[in-house]
Amino acid sequence: MSRIGFIGLGVMGTPMAAHLAGAGHEVSGFDLSADALAKLEAAGGRAAKEVADAVSGADVVITMLPDHPQVEQVVLAPGGVLDAVASGTLLVDMSTIRPETSIEVAKAGAAKGIRVLDAPVSGGQAGAEQATLSIMVGGDAADFAAAEPVFEVLGKTIVHVGPHGAGQVVKAANQLVVGGIYGLVAEAIVLLEASGVDAGTGLDVLAGGLAGSRILELKRKSMVAREFQPGFRIDLHHKDMGIALAAARQSEVALPLTGLVAQLIAAGRAMGYGSLDHSALLKVVEELSGRSPQEV
Repeated sequence: MSRIGFIGLGVMGTPMAAHLAGAGHEVSGFDLSADALAKLEAAGGRAAKEVADAVSGADVVITMLPDHPQVEQVVLAPGGVLDAVASGTLLVDMSTIRPETSIEVAKAGAAKGIRVLDAPVSGGQAGAEQATLSIMVGGDAADFAAAEPVFEVLGKTIVHVGPHGAGQVVKAANQLVVGGIYGLVAEAIVLLEASGVDAGTGLDVLAGGLAGSRILELKRKSMVAREFQPGFRIDLHHKDMGIALAAARQSEVALPLTGLVAQLIAAGRAMGYGSLDHSALLKVVEELSGRSPQEV
């Protein structure tokens, strides 16, 4: 069993830290939310008073933060993770951030003898709660092997995808595909309903054919019912699409469909839907079609 410092106890981090504590690891966590810290203690972990307190003496440090500025502040700033842990510590950033920040963190860690992995996840709140996350990992193969026992507590699909930053590139690809499918399912619902066809029945057929997807499997009923309680907010998907577009520019490739999906998600934020689940792209498509979105 490992001593784990866990920074970032949000919608994803809270159940992840709880699973680690439940598996017998000694988990010390820190978050700005007192409620999140109380949940960690209830799950068998220890609530730390600050970042340094959470990670001091840890074998493994996990960060699960909203975006790259928070990762840079928590990890790289004076008094942050890299200043508080010993040489040889394994730092696993499971946030979804831009690849260049992951590479910067890895270089800064290496200068202090700290091993670093970028390991963003897919599966949303449900995947975190059910410990069925997909985990895409960038970094050295030996460090990935060392982290696998921790990953196995949190997810089902765990893959070393390449060097530092590669995990973030794969996550960006994941998010552009997810966003695109949500947009197309939304359009299918609008088309079916506008044509007088029962959308639930139509999507049942689609889910059993070549158009079938994990999104249709899990989300078709809630989308037809206009239930958009957030498992993953449009605000966060907007951030992720920015990462995907920036990665495309850096790699000098054209991703025209990704650009369109990014604009649909941006429109959702502008329409006031940022706090809703990303399946609320349905509301955006309805408005573009001149059909009044149903109230949540």
